[in-house]
Amino acid sequence: MKIKVLAFVITAAFVVYGITVYVGAERPQDGAGAASLARVQIDASPIDRESVTVVTSYADALERVRPAVVSIYSTRTVRQRSSGFPFNDPFFDHFFGRRPQQERERIQRGLGSGVIVSDDGYILTNNHVIDGADEIRVALADNREVQATLVGSDPMTDVAVLKIEVDEMPTAVLGDSDGLRVGDIAFAVGNPLGVGQTVTMGIISATGRSQMGILGRDGYENFIQTDAAINRGNSGGALVDAHGRVIGINTAIISTSQGNIGIGFAIPINLAYNVMQSLIESGRVVRGFLGVGIQDLDPDLAEGLGIAGRRGALVTSVNPDSPAEEAGVQQGDVIVAVNNRRVESTSDLRLTISQIPPDSVVTLRVIRRGEPLEVEARLGRLDEGLAASGAPGELMDGIRVAPVSDELREELRLGSRAEGLVVVEVEERSRYAQAFPVGTIIEEINQQRVRSLTEAREALRPGRNVFLVNQRGVHRFLAVTINP
Repeated sequence: MKIKVLAFVITAAFVVYGITVYVGAERPQDGAGAASLARVQIDASPIDRESVTVVTSYADALERVRPAVVSIYSTRTVRQRSSGFPFNDPFFDHFFGRRPQQERERIQRGLGSGVIVSDDGYILTNNHVIDGADEIRVALADNREVQATLVGSDPMTDVAVLKIEVDEMPTAVLGDSDGLRVGDIAFAVGNPLGVGQTVTMGIISATGRSQMGILGRDGYENFIQTDAAINRGNSGGALVDAHGRVIGINTAIISTSQGNIGIGFAIPINLAYNVMQSLIESGRVVRGFLGVGIQDLDPDLAEGLGIAGRRGALVTSVNPDSPAEEAGVQQGDVIVAVNNRRVESTSDLRLTISQIPPDSVVTLRVIRRGEPLEVEARLGRLDEGLAASGAPGELMDGIRVAPVSDELREELRLGSRAEGLVVVEVEERSRYAQAFPVGTIIEEINQQRVRSLTEAREALRPGRNVFLVNQRGVHRFLAVTINP
């Protein structure tokens, strides 16, 4: 069971031991020819909010989606080293000598939910439901159980895509999460605590929730908040509207008791859909890159810069040779819209740019010295842009690295001859935290020298990888399994 703890013991309902987001092509707005990669049904018609008829049951609407919500069972082999001595204490080592280490294996089992969204067997779920799994099995609502294949996953949005092969595939219809309003009816469908398929009811409590820390520093958070009860095992299940259409993928909760207290979060289905299509097409996610440092506006800054309200993202720096510099974006500009889509905050701008394919030309509406103007920028590719700028980036889940620089040599006392990528940040939750502490210099991956994030990512491969690292002046090889 993977649990994220935020401030005041906030717990994210990540259900297993515990994988990028190109949200690329435009999402179709009707059901005809909705998906070129997965045969998905989309119904984007608005909810009738004017009707005053008393509704006594939603059974018929839910009957449309319930057969398509599945349970996901995963297993993972964990290897642990032990001295084999009953006491792991230096006192006993002194008298009896250090005992040779023994490797033991144990099986971890995880439970989550998922949604069959196409008649060719694609399933949407959460990355943390299947992260690190050696085997994934899917149980359908009619009690059929089959093995699933991992198509791809994205830790930045916590979206994963599985595929199964069965006859008479039940499928869910997708709604339009952009049209949600606070107060709309919502249902959470999944397998909480392994009790079996369960439906709970609530409303949309908020939209656009970001900067929650649920997906870590590099995550793209744009959650739907709901008070429909979500518990462990619900992760990856469906958030459904009053017409039985999937509007989100249930992901996490905030709780002071590790149980539901009415604050749950779901990934908007529009975002999950686009991530899914990218993973199906290429097995990975490619994001757009603008190349600016940004910060949110506070009332004093907004007034001083002549901005009505606090909407927009204030440019604090422009990366050299970046798309932003080439477009003429300047330090002190406030970006208030991208392609006529309003930018509310820094997280909103970051998410918007990430959803636009590299090499696309975007129109930025900015406020400069109190005056509005528009500039056009041709987006780059995020990983290449970060590598060129020398900025830290995530190489593996929870492990951020940066090219060795003079500043890092001094800060981390790396030595004048250090070359490669240095680990600058490690999240405690990362399964690679023990092998790659801060200050570790990665010199080679699979016998290829790496000096940039791009080179390192290209050298990595799913499965077993061999790293040559320098830890405090001592070189050693590490064999590390990387999950796709």
